[in-house]
Amino acid sequence: MKKIIVVCGLLLVLFSRLAAQELKINGPDGKLEVHLSLDQGKLYYRVDLEGKVMLEKSPLGLQGEHVDLANNLRVLDSATQVIDVHYQEPKIKRRNVHYQANELRCTMENDVKQQLVVIFRVSNNDIAFRYFIPQVGEAANLKVTAEMSGFKFPESTTTFLTAQANPMIGWKKTKPSYEEPYGLDEAMGTASKYGVGYTFPALFHVGTRGWVLLSETGLDASYCGAKLNEGTKAGLYKIAFPEAGENNGIGKANPTLALPGYTPWRTLTVGNTLKPIVETTVPFDVVEARFAASKPYSFGRATWSWLEWQDGSINFEDQKKFVDLSASMGYEFVLVDNWWDAQIGHKKIEELANYGRQKGVGLCLWYNSNGYWNDAPQTPKNKMNSSAARKKEMAWMRSIGIKGIKVDFFGGDKQETLKLYEDILSDANEYGLAVIFHGCTLPRGWERMYPNFVGSEAVLASENLIFTQQANDTEALNATLHPFIRNTVAAMDFGPVLLNKRHNRENNGGTIRRTTETFQLATAVLFQTPVQNFGITPNNLQEMPMHVIDFMKQVPTTWDETVFIDGYPGRYVVLARRHQERWYIAAINAEQKAKDIELQLPMLSGGPLQLINDTDDRKSRQETVRPKKDKTIRLTVQPNGGALLYGE
Repeated sequence: MKKIIVVCGLLLVLFSRLAAQELKINGPDGKLEVHLSLDQGKLYYRVDLEGKVMLEKSPLGLQGEHVDLANNLRVLDSATQVIDVHYQEPKIKRRNVHYQANELRCTMENDVKQQLVVIFRVSNNDIAFRYFIPQVGEAANLKVTAEMSGFKFPESTTTFLTAQANPMIGWKKTKPSYEEPYGLDEAMGTASKYGVGYTFPALFHVGTRGWVLLSETGLDASYCGAKLNEGTKAGLYKIAFPEAGENNGIGKANPTLALPGYTPWRTLTVGNTLKPIVETTVPFDVVEARFAASKPYSFGRATWSWLEWQDGSINFEDQKKFVDLSASMGYEFVLVDNWWDAQIGHKKIEELANYGRQKGVGLCLWYNSNGYWNDAPQTPKNKMNSSAARKKEMAWMRSIGIKGIKVDFFGGDKQETLKLYEDILSDANEYGLAVIFHGCTLPRGWERMYPNFVGSEAVLASENLIFTQQANDTEALNATLHPFIRNTVAAMDFGPVLLNKRHNRENNGGTIRRTTETFQLATAVLFQTPVQNFGITPNNLQEMPMHVIDFMKQVPTTWDETVFIDGYPGRYVVLARRHQERWYIAAINAEQKAKDIELQLPMLSGGPLQLINDTDDRKSRQETVRPKKDKTIRLTVQPNGGALLYGE
């Protein structure tokens, strides 16, 4: 249900009469405020939370070929309205959402009477803004040359940012793949690793005042994906467009917007604490579905041989073992990764799909995104980059009951690449296929925009635990970042829960896991995506304690509610999620010593809970506990360890 109420059309009068030419819009509870102002024909905004400046005077505006919508501006009109929306989305952190915000639309005009409409929506802890450009003369489009939108942070601010990679570098020229590490609590203006800015989302700690998370949403093929520029030591970060070399240089870096048209939403989540950051739903609040679902899509758990057993496991007999593993765990899917067309073949995949169907397990298949933007050799290739080939392949998949696809190795954020994402999603929906993207950009509201979109990688994910020991040595640190940054704005296909102590097929060589089994179980709750491709293997059924396997048999992947309990990025995190009537509370610790945490759990009834925790010698154990009368529980979480509470 959506309710929009027009409130007033008198803001132009207020705007023009104020000496500083300032206009204010606030959230429903009045605590979060956006102040819009004109200064010598340029438009700016400022953000306050409970009277404290969270974002200083920051620029707005657009420039295009023969169009300057950033200078010599004056106000033509302005109005506000109340947004009151109820919606359901099973693929995000909260199934039922009630979004309430106040919206300001301010129409500006430059000295040659070209118009720019600036739209702000402000809820209690979230801000979303975008531009609407009406027709400009007889032009049917606007070739955007620059977006002036910026974010000017106070002097005390530190940053949690991940660098944008240069195009056409890395393994087989597959970057940017959005898998770079984060800098922790760094000074503003710190140079990024590659010198081309930072990837969304971006977290800023505004000293004692609180936190701000920046991202964008509502992105589709009508625009390009954006990033932040390098930023200045004075704290100004601005919107930047893709690098010219992305997609192997094919296509323009700057977007061309069909007129009249909207830009994507830029979003800010603002809080005195980290709670609003972790719990925000703003990426989905301000978008709507691009098309209807062709069928009801189902979600759940999958096994995935490639993660621990790698390319050699992509054969018919090994895939049957993982179908059997999924069946024994009660899982809905198995993911068959790269080279299946060469090492198994289409005919045997049909046989495997039938075998899985008899066991109640559906197949998902890997595809190369194909084309000129990288040198990745994995097949199937040339199946996803053209409409004719894609539809033929998808028709075959539908005929044998394939449930979904994982498409890998995309080439950047240009408008041309965004069109490929959208075309794959649209065609896959026509054939009833769910879609996961890897080696890809951050999804921006796509869970709500595309009914068959499941999730994206866009993170330094679990495959790196196989590739490097450093990834294992820093696994706990990185895991404590994702609930605050990457995973708070979009579903994250990480591939968690690797129970092998050594990361190879025989569990006797390769890289060494530094985290405990309980830590691994906790990531099944901490990392949110509606289809989890877990890293468990057949040998785990015999090698792990029974309570570990029992938990993995019943852990859900969709959530009705998410509540932040405690934590700090890079140190530790405690998160609660509810599936139907049962709560799951997960904690992990990346610090060098055991951490004692007293949890306030008002959502619980006070009944008995199952606790999985680590002993002093790092063994996983399970026991029954009860909260105190004040609904608190004290936990000790070991270094590189975890804890889980569930029940009710």
